[in-house]
Amino acid sequence: MQQDSLFRGPKIWPFVGIPSFLRSKVITDLDQLEADIAVFGAPTDEGSPFMGGARFGPRSIREQSMRFSDTGFYNPEDKKEYLTYELQNERLVDVGDASVLPTNAEDTWHNITALTKAVLDKGAMPVVLGGDHAITAPIVRAYDEDIYVFHFDAHLDYAPFMHGFLYTNGHSARHMFHMDHVKGLHQVGIRSLRNAKTLMEESIGDGNKVVTMEEYRDIGIANLVEQIPANAKCYVTVDIDVLDMSLIPGCVSAEPNGMMYNELSKTLSALAEHADIVGFDLCEVNPQLDVGTGITSYLAAHAVMEFLGHICDQPRWIDRRRGR
Repeated sequence: MQQDSLFRGPKIWPFVGIPSFLRSKVITDLDQLEADIAVFGAPTDEGSPFMGGARFGPRSIREQSMRFSDTGFYNPEDKKEYLTYELQNERLVDVGDASVLPTNAEDTWHNITALTKAVLDKGAMPVVLGGDHAITAPIVRAYDEDIYVFHFDAHLDYAPFMHGFLYTNGHSARHMFHMDHVKGLHQVGIRSLRNAKTLMEESIGDGNKVVTMEEYRDIGIANLVEQIPANAKCYVTVDIDVLDMSLIPGCVSAEPNGMMYNELSKTLSALAEHADIVGFDLCEVNPQLDVGTGITSYLAAHAVMEFLGHICDQPRWIDRRRGR
């Protein structure tokens, strides 16, 4: 058969193309950033005292995101399309990764904060792919407005600052508590038997809301999200280990008796409806531990995409878009 031109085929194959989140446009010069959502990676695991590998999470999550459409997604459960406007009009872009300085956690944190602030200064919402869970503290400190933080995790991440031990994934929540603009810290899904009694008592004593898995299921999602004022500005951080360990083989800190995916999904959707989400991250995906199909990275990409869809479907978000 004669061919006059090269047949390239559809670009939808997940193994074709340069990975960006949902195949979104890549903007490396932030002076050129004109988008509503800026996805970036924080590929560091210097804050993982037990086992490294989460530094490869952002790339793996991006790769798995390419299995989804780059023109939005359709949810057969509610028969709605999401992210169509954002993706087709380049309102969602990928701005690459924060600059990581291996073995220099402090300056890596400075770089994460600087990139977050640069995104915020351009009027975009940061969506950050970790990396270990230490990255949340340098992200949150970039905000200059009052925010509430919802922290989904099996662990408290409330380790004391001692012996120069400051920059691990066990310290991020304590860092955030000490930030003046964080008006409330809500820790949801706590259940690990490695959470010390003293740390639980300290977090509660400091005024944080600690919700264990049993309490989460007892009070219900509606009552949980109503712990902060309606339309309050809220930052969300998701440690993938909030999910049950059966779902996340590619997570070094996985614990039993965690959330099922539908529980996390419904809770994030309810938060998007109740609060004004100003940014979020997802952390602790370790592709080196995952099974061959990469299901932990896939689940992470799925959660980020679905949460984004619900955020962008809210009237407050649509009103802002129309008012640009």
